[in-house]
Amino acid sequence: MIKVLIADDQAMVRQGFGALLAAQPDLLVVGDAANGADAVTAARELRPDVVLMDVRMPVMDGLEATRRLAGGPKVLILTTFDLDDYVYEALRAGASGFLLKDAPADDLVTAVRVVASGEALLAPSVTRRLIAEFAARPARNRPRPVELNALTPRETDVLRLIARGRSNQEIAADLVVAEQTVKTHIGKILGKLGLRDRAQAVVLAYETGLVAAGE
Repeated sequence: MIKVLIADDQAMVRQGFGALLAAQPDLLVVGDAANGADAVTAARELRPDVVLMDVRMPVMDGLEATRRLAGGPKVLILTTFDLDDYVYEALRAGASGFLLKDAPADDLVTAVRVVASGEALLAPSVTRRLIAEFAARPARNRPRPVELNALTPRETDVLRLIARGRSNQEIAADLVVAEQTVKTHIGKILGKLGLRDRAQAVVLAYETGLVAAGE
Protein backbone atom coordinates (compact mmCIF):
# COMPACT_ATOMS: atom_id res chain seq x y z
CA MET A 1 0.00 0.00 0.00
CA ILE A 2 1.37 3.42 -1.00
CA LYS A 3 0.70 6.10 1.61
CA VAL A 4 0.13 9.62 0.27
CA LEU A 5 0.03 13.07 1.88
CA ILE A 6 -1.51 15.97 -0.06
CA ALA A 7 -0.20 19.50 0.52
CA ASP A 8 -2.07 22.33 -1.20
CA ASP A 9 -3.57 25.57 0.07
CA GLN A 10 -6.78 25.03 -1.92
CA ALA A 11 -9.27 22.83 -0.10
CA MET A 12 -10.99 21.78 -3.31
CA VAL A 13 -7.70 20.54 -4.76
CA ARG A 14 -6.93 18.53 -1.63
CA GLN A 15 -10.41 17.03 -1.57
CA GLY A 16 -10.47 16.26 -5.28
CA PHE A 17 -7.05 14.63 -5.36
CA GLY A 18 -7.79 12.84 -2.11
CA ALA A 19 -11.01 11.29 -3.42
CA LEU A 20 -9.33 10.21 -6.65
CA LEU A 21 -6.37 8.58 -4.93
CA ALA A 22 -8.44 6.98 -2.18
CA ALA A 23 -10.45 5.16 -4.85
CA GLN A 24 -7.35 3.22 -5.90
CA PRO A 25 -6.85 -0.17 -4.22
CA ASP A 26 -3.10 0.33 -3.74
CA LEU A 27 -3.16 3.95 -2.55
CA LEU A 28 -3.97 5.29 0.91
CA VAL A 29 -4.34 9.01 1.64
CA VAL A 30 -3.03 9.40 5.18
CA GLY A 31 -3.55 13.14 5.52
CA ASP A 32 -3.40 16.60 4.00
CA ALA A 33 -1.94 20.02 4.73
CA ALA A 34 -2.82 23.58 3.72
CA ASN A 35 0.72 24.98 3.89
CA GLY A 36 4.33 23.87 3.74
CA ALA A 37 4.95 24.01 7.48
CA ASP A 38 1.99 21.75 8.21
CA ALA A 39 3.11 19.45 5.39
CA VAL A 40 6.52 18.98 7.01
CA THR A 41 4.95 18.28 10.40
CA ALA A 42 2.39 15.87 8.96
CA ALA A 43 4.98 14.05 6.87
CA ARG A 44 7.17 13.46 9.90
CA GLU A 45 4.24 12.19 11.94
CA LEU A 46 2.40 10.15 9.30
CA ARG A 47 5.44 8.90 7.34
CA PRO A 48 3.86 8.85 3.86
CA ASP A 49 5.65 7.29 0.93
CA VAL A 50 4.78 10.20 -1.36
CA VAL A 51 3.91 13.85 -0.72
CA LEU A 52 1.97 15.75 -3.38
CA MET A 53 3.44 19.22 -2.86
CA ASP A 54 2.08 22.47 -4.21
CA VAL A 55 4.69 25.21 -4.74
CA ARG A 56 2.83 28.36 -3.78
CA MET A 57 1.50 27.99 -0.25
CA PRO A 58 1.32 30.33 2.77
CA VAL A 59 3.54 30.12 5.87
CA MET A 60 6.13 28.00 4.05
CA ASP A 61 6.24 27.35 0.32
CA GLY A 62 6.55 23.93 -1.24
CA LEU A 63 10.23 24.35 -2.13
CA GLU A 64 11.30 24.97 1.45
CA ALA A 65 9.06 22.16 2.66
CA THR A 66 10.69 19.83 0.11
CA ARG A 67 14.16 20.81 1.34
CA ARG A 68 13.16 20.03 4.93
CA LEU A 69 11.87 16.61 3.92
CA ALA A 70 15.08 15.66 2.09
CA GLY A 71 15.90 12.01 2.73
CA GLY A 72 12.31 11.30 3.74
CA PRO A 73 9.25 10.69 1.57
CA LYS A 74 9.34 11.13 -2.19
CA VAL A 75 8.03 14.54 -3.20
CA LEU A 76 5.89 15.03 -6.30
CA ILE A 77 5.63 18.74 -7.11
CA LEU A 78 2.26 20.05 -8.26
CA THR A 79 2.92 22.73 -10.85
CA THR A 80 1.39 24.76 -13.67
CA PHE A 81 2.96 26.05 -16.85
CA ASP A 82 3.47 29.49 -15.34
CA LEU A 83 5.70 27.98 -12.63
CA ASP A 84 8.50 26.84 -14.92
CA ASP A 85 10.98 29.03 -13.03
CA TYR A 86 10.54 26.71 -10.05
CA VAL A 87 11.58 23.54 -11.87
CA TYR A 88 15.31 23.86 -11.23
CA GLU A 89 14.94 24.93 -7.61
CA ALA A 90 12.52 22.10 -6.92
CA LEU A 91 15.00 19.57 -8.30
CA ARG A 92 17.76 21.06 -6.20
CA ALA A 93 15.45 20.87 -3.18
CA GLY A 94 15.02 17.13 -3.70
CA ALA A 95 11.79 16.72 -5.66
CA SER A 96 11.42 13.42 -7.49
CA GLY A 97 8.98 14.61 -10.11
CA PHE A 98 6.47 17.10 -11.42
CA LEU A 99 2.77 16.92 -12.18
CA LEU A 100 0.64 19.53 -13.87
CA LYS A 101 -2.43 20.41 -11.81
CA ASP A 102 -4.65 20.05 -14.85
CA ALA A 103 -3.27 16.63 -15.79
CA PRO A 104 -5.78 13.82 -16.44
CA ALA A 105 -6.81 11.76 -13.42
CA ASP A 106 -5.00 8.69 -14.70
CA ASP A 107 -1.76 10.69 -14.93
CA LEU A 108 -2.01 11.64 -11.26
CA VAL A 109 -2.45 8.03 -10.18
CA THR A 110 0.40 6.87 -12.42
CA ALA A 111 2.66 9.67 -11.19
CA VAL A 112 2.21 8.67 -7.55
CA ARG A 113 2.99 5.04 -8.33
CA VAL A 114 6.05 5.92 -10.43
CA VAL A 115 7.56 8.18 -7.78
CA ALA A 116 6.77 5.72 -5.00
CA SER A 117 8.66 3.02 -6.89
CA GLY A 118 11.81 5.09 -6.73
CA GLU A 119 11.76 6.35 -10.30
CA ALA A 120 11.87 10.03 -11.18
CA LEU A 121 8.90 11.46 -13.01
CA LEU A 122 10.78 13.92 -15.18
CA ALA A 123 9.17 14.18 -18.58
CA PRO A 124 11.35 15.25 -21.50
CA SER A 125 9.32 18.45 -21.76
CA VAL A 126 10.24 19.33 -18.17
CA THR A 127 13.88 18.46 -18.82
CA ARG A 128 13.91 20.82 -21.79
CA ARG A 129 12.58 23.64 -19.64
CA LEU A 130 15.35 22.87 -17.18
CA ILE A 131 17.83 23.15 -20.06
CA ALA A 132 16.39 26.57 -20.87
CA GLU A 133 17.08 27.60 -17.27
CA PHE A 134 20.74 26.71 -17.66
CA ALA A 135 20.91 28.34 -21.09
CA ALA A 136 20.09 31.66 -19.47
CA ARG A 137 23.11 31.38 -17.18
CA PRO A 138 26.64 32.49 -18.08
CA ALA A 139 28.91 29.66 -19.23
CA ARG A 140 31.53 28.44 -16.77
CA ASN A 141 34.65 26.53 -17.61
CA ARG A 142 35.35 24.01 -14.87
CA PRO A 143 37.45 20.85 -14.77
CA ARG A 144 35.64 17.53 -15.08
CA PRO A 145 34.63 16.37 -11.57
CA VAL A 146 36.55 13.33 -10.35
CA GLU A 147 33.37 11.39 -9.59
CA LEU A 148 32.44 11.33 -13.27
CA ASN A 149 35.57 9.29 -13.95
CA ALA A 150 33.75 6.30 -12.47
CA LEU A 151 31.47 6.21 -15.52
CA THR A 152 32.27 4.17 -18.61
CA PRO A 153 32.23 6.02 -21.97
CA ARG A 154 28.82 4.54 -22.77
CA GLU A 155 27.40 5.54 -19.37
CA THR A 156 28.72 9.05 -19.94
CA ASP A 157 26.94 9.13 -23.30
CA VAL A 158 23.70 8.03 -21.64
CA LEU A 159 24.03 10.71 -18.95
CA ARG A 160 24.53 13.39 -21.60
CA LEU A 161 21.43 12.24 -23.45
CA ILE A 162 19.35 12.20 -20.25
CA ALA A 163 20.43 15.78 -19.61
CA ARG A 164 19.39 16.79 -23.11
CA GLY A 165 15.83 15.70 -22.44
CA ARG A 166 15.88 12.37 -24.25
CA SER A 167 13.51 9.63 -23.09
CA ASN A 168 14.73 6.06 -22.57
CA GLN A 169 13.20 5.07 -25.90
CA GLU A 170 14.93 7.95 -27.69
CA ILE A 171 18.26 7.14 -26.04
CA ALA A 172 17.93 3.51 -27.14
CA ALA A 173 17.32 4.65 -30.72
CA ASP A 174 20.25 7.10 -30.62
CA LEU A 175 22.67 4.48 -29.34
CA VAL A 176 21.13 1.57 -31.27
CA VAL A 177 20.61 -0.56 -28.17
CA ALA A 178 17.62 -2.12 -26.41
CA GLU A 179 15.57 0.09 -24.07
CA GLN A 180 16.28 -2.35 -21.22
CA THR A 181 20.00 -1.78 -21.80
CA VAL A 182 19.45 1.94 -21.38
CA LYS A 183 17.63 1.31 -18.09
CA THR A 184 20.55 -0.81 -16.92
CA HIS A 185 23.02 1.95 -17.79
CA ILE A 186 20.91 4.50 -15.91
CA GLY A 187 20.81 2.28 -12.84
CA LYS A 188 24.60 2.02 -12.89
CA ILE A 189 24.99 5.77 -13.37
CA LEU A 190 22.80 6.54 -10.37
CA GLY A 191 24.62 3.98 -8.24
CA LYS A 192 28.12 5.14 -9.14
CA LEU A 193 27.32 8.83 -8.64
CA GLY A 194 25.22 8.32 -5.51
CA LEU A 195 22.16 9.90 -7.08
CA ARG A 196 18.59 9.23 -6.05
CA ASP A 197 16.97 9.43 -9.47
CA ARG A 198 16.97 10.73 -13.03
CA ALA A 199 16.08 14.24 -11.87
CA GLN A 200 19.28 14.52 -9.83
CA ALA A 201 21.26 13.14 -12.77
CA VAL A 202 20.06 15.99 -14.99
CA VAL A 203 21.04 18.61 -12.43
CA LEU A 204 24.47 17.05 -11.89
CA ALA A 205 25.18 16.86 -15.64
CA TYR A 206 24.65 20.60 -16.01
CA GLU A 207 26.20 21.72 -12.74
CA THR A 208 29.40 19.80 -13.42
CA GLY A 209 29.62 21.11 -16.97
CA LEU A 210 29.34 17.62 -18.50
CA VAL A 211 26.65 19.13 -20.71
CA ALA A 212 26.36 22.78 -21.63
CA ALA A 213 23.04 24.33 -22.59
CA GLY A 214 22.89 24.90 -26.32
CA GLU A 215 25.21 22.03 -27.25
